[in-house]
Amino acid sequence: VHLVESGGGSAQAGGSLRLSCVVSEYNTRRNCLGWFRQAPGKEREGVAAIFRHDDTTYYADAVKGRFTISEDNANNTVYLQMNSLKPEDTAMYYCAAAGSFGRRGEFNTNWVLEWGQGTQVTVSS
Repeated sequence: VHLVESGGGSAQAGGSLRLSCVVSEYNTRRNCLGWFRQAPGKEREGVAAIFRHDDTTYYADAVKGRFTISEDNANNTVYLQMNSLKPEDTAMYYCAAAGSFGRRGEFNTNWVLEWGQGTQVTVSS
């Protein structure tokens, strides 16, 4: 399974960006797709996740109400719509696939089966 992200770039604080991740194939072992991010000098952290079988989602507290994860099953693509961006959202964003990322609400990087190559998001104040 390959994950290919796109859509990163630069934005002003308060602006919006949409990230896309094309998943090369779907199988039941990769029922959960999500987005993680890593800022320089910081650990990789989870941002949002979606379960493909029922479209349930969950988010990190830092992005709730601002980011929305969604998927287009017909095109094997998962999106991350990022609104009301803040400078602290600046990071490399990675698409990830797994059976799950841990218990509901968790983002355990040890559970990730595949990572995308990452796409940079930079938010200026």
